[in-house]
Amino acid sequence: MQQDETISAIATPAGEGGIGIIRMSGEHAVDIADKIFRNFKGKAIRQFPPRKALYGHVINEKQVIVDEAICIVMYAPNSYTCEDVVEFQCHGGSVVMREILDLTLRLGARLAQPGEFTKRAFLNGRIDLSQAQAVMDVINAKTKASLAVAMEHLSGDFSDKIKKIRHEILSMIAHLEASIDFPEDDIEALDMDDIRERIKLISAKIKLIADSAETGIILREGLKTAIIGKPNAGKSSIMNLLLGQERAIVTDVPGTTRDSIEEYVNLGGIPLRLIDTAGIRETDDVVEKIGVEKAYLYANRAELVLAVFDTAEELTDEDNEIISLLEKCTGNIIILLNKIDLEGEFRNDIVNKFKNYQNKKIRGIISISAKNGDGKEKLVNLVSDIVYGGKISKYESNVICDARQGEILRQATALLNESLNTIEMGMSEDFIVIDLRSAWEKLGEITGETLDDGIVDQIFSNFCIGK
Repeated sequence: MQQDETISAIATPAGEGGIGIIRMSGEHAVDIADKIFRNFKGKAIRQFPPRKALYGHVINEKQVIVDEAICIVMYAPNSYTCEDVVEFQCHGGSVVMREILDLTLRLGARLAQPGEFTKRAFLNGRIDLSQAQAVMDVINAKTKASLAVAMEHLSGDFSDKIKKIRHEILSMIAHLEASIDFPEDDIEALDMDDIRERIKLISAKIKLIADSAETGIILREGLKTAIIGKPNAGKSSIMNLLLGQERAIVTDVPGTTRDSIEEYVNLGGIPLRLIDTAGIRETDDVVEKIGVEKAYLYANRAELVLAVFDTAEELTDEDNEIISLLEKCTGNIIILLNKIDLEGEFRNDIVNKFKNYQNKKIRGIISISAKNGDGKEKLVNLVSDIVYGGKISKYESNVICDARQGEILRQATALLNESLNTIEMGMSEDFIVIDLRSAWEKLGEITGETLDDGIVDQIFSNFCIGK
């Protein structure tokens, strides 16, 4: 990628809408805009102050009007990319947006790569790498909690925490190196016990942040959740209850759900990737059999399994098959005893069976009515406890939302532990400095202060074009 090139892209989603935005950034962005935009005052764009909305026409090379539009110019360095930026706000039809984009490309701009606008903001020092990654997290946020965490990162709060930790490490490095390089000077004597305790405190801070990785990734990507149960236990009704709408077909006929249905649901601020599976039972129906096989597969891969049992009936062989399946599940399990709204004897034998069940993955047993919503609040609270573990606030800026960041923190902790081992072995300050500097450099990969170009390219390749 050459930063001296002017880039252009459609910045709004594909499809039709009231407004579409074409964005340019680079040295020639204003010159290109001047060639294709005619404001109604007949002046050149540079004659107007920055950030002024100019109303006029976009015209092609033959002076034919392409569309009415608003043109906004932001001059370097006071723009998103710290370069000259021009935005055309036109009608949101796919044809007209493509025509304006093609005009900019014919006049010297090139099509922006995925995430290139944000990448330029990072390379030009406007934001660090953690903030850049948070841009996509804000765009893709599925709940208020995930949005709040993403905004904390975008505002720089998370970066500030990492920078403070790096500064603490660097101050130790500076003190150690000064004592090594200038032994004749009157430098305060080093207390290795003090250095050891400072390293332990820093490690504890990093561990606290690293422990939030699992929660952060769930908030970012959603908790993979499978609903399993025998036919007609109420799986689809549970899904509809959580979604708040009639998404899955519900009938009294067993085997209605023959394939898996996947939806995102916001459960108390936690995004669930909810999968309603086919009822688990023996069947000769070829299509339903495939659905049952998928149910087994999803249950084994899910991070959370909602196992639904019908409290109005005795346990059947199909129920016992599901109980056997739960033994093989790797994720957390919540038992949902459904249909408590029905009149008749409540099946306490089902409750007792699970109370005495020695499966450590079962996090709770909830009596619920998919019909009237009784028990839903208990389910929301239990899922929240599973995700947050009672340790992390969902609005805390310590939460990290990226596996790469989590791995960096774990590696940095390991390097700090190496420095403690070096101290315990009585080795010289030079070796302690090597370990501390490695940890300091590793943490710099989060903000992008110490990172190779290949990793940067890989990170921004996951962005959408136009951002």
